[in-house]
Amino acid sequence: MEQTSLQWLICLTTSLLCCTTDQARLTVSPSRSQLFVAEFLSLRCEEDNNSAGWTLRRNTTKRQMTQCGVDWEGGADSSCNISLTAKWDSGVYWCDSREGATSNTINITVTGGLVILQSPVLPVMEGHDIILRCKTKTTPSHLPAGFYKDGSLIRTEPTGQMIIHHVSKSDEGFYRCNISSHGESPPSWITVTGPPTTTAPSATSSLLQFELRLVFHLLVFCPYFISTHGVFVSTQTHRK
Repeated sequence: MEQTSLQWLICLTTSLLCCTTDQARLTVSPSRSQLFVAEFLSLRCEEDNNSAGWTLRRNTTKRQMTQCGVDWEGGADSSCNISLTAKWDSGVYWCDSREGATSNTINITVTGGLVILQSPVLPVMEGHDIILRCKTKTTPSHLPAGFYKDGSLIRTEPTGQMIIHHVSKSDEGFYRCNISSHGESPPSWITVTGPPTTTAPSATSSLLQFELRLVFHLLVFCPYFISTHGVFVSTQTHRK
């Protein structure tokens, strides 16, 4: 029930923030989407080496739209450190500005279980590889693990690590892993994005820019010409 509520919260918050302006980056350390209870977590809003004007926020199953220092550990508005994570720190984190712009979102899951799935915390670009690792809290060595996507078994890896080569949008979904002797991890959503596109300016855009420049010149130089011409005519009339 708790995992279902968290999945619903992640989908809802991500959909609400999907169409906003991405002017800042939210980074997280350690760079993974799942943590065990009592781990250290650091989050920071970054914008060209400057975080002024951005506020770090989160939606969890416990609190909505809270910022750093409100019911979670203190810090600057744009960064926060959680020295000992708890299960209620699970949720969606992002940065927003006073102007209403928002950053990318990061989904964090804190589990009280013995197994986590180490997966990319940021979106993966199409064509790149994804490395998934199934880790236990008590056993440092690699153990055989089964990997699942949207509830269906993909395959079992003897080393507890699976690589998905050349990902595409069809690889998006909820992933989890299972180690038979320890249990299974919570699910984590993996996002796949398309490559950045650059488009040449259209004819309409170029025409609009020309018209704006023309209006600007008319507004600037016409009053100057009229006033200068008026002074010249007045001077000639006075001389006559």
